[in-house]
Amino acid sequence: MTAATSLTPGTTTAEHELAALQREHGGPLFALLLRLCDGDRQRAEDLVQETLVRAWRHPEALHAEDFDSVRPWLLTVARRLAIDARRARQARPPESGDEVPENARVTADHAERAAAMLDVRKAVKTLTPDHRDVLILVYFRGASVAEAAETLGIPAGTVKSRAYYALRALRRVLPGYTSDLR
Repeated sequence: MTAATSLTPGTTTAEHELAALQREHGGPLFALLLRLCDGDRQRAEDLVQETLVRAWRHPEALHAEDFDSVRPWLLTVARRLAIDARRARQARPPESGDEVPENARVTADHAERAAAMLDVRKAVKTLTPDHRDVLILVYFRGASVAEAAETLGIPAGTVKSRAYYALRALRRVLPGYTSDLR
């Protein structure tokens, strides 16, 4: 009978040999791989399957007359597959799910940022010129209180109070942005 000859409808001799390998050697292969995979049953099952596929792809190893049993060959292949799988896992960063970590910064997309900038610009125009000047210098241009005071020719305390009242006015005009302005 050849490998292509069917013993039962839809199965070949090679498939029967593979099923026989699974029945005879699957248990010891799984036991070894379960230990090598630190108890990860899914990974061990995957590696048993991969070991049997390798055996199916190399029928010369299954029919070699140099040894009495194919089990040592299967166990060696399984052990090497487990070692390769462990090395591959260690070489790449750990996988993460679709969840967003709690400490991840959520940034708005470009359209949201552009809309927010327009809202803020419109709101800043509603401020008095004195409050607007202080706000622009301190918050948008990054000047210190002392630098803003020198530029505007007013005391530092006045810069602080104008900045406070300007932000308070913006909070009233931009209620959705309250947390961004604190």
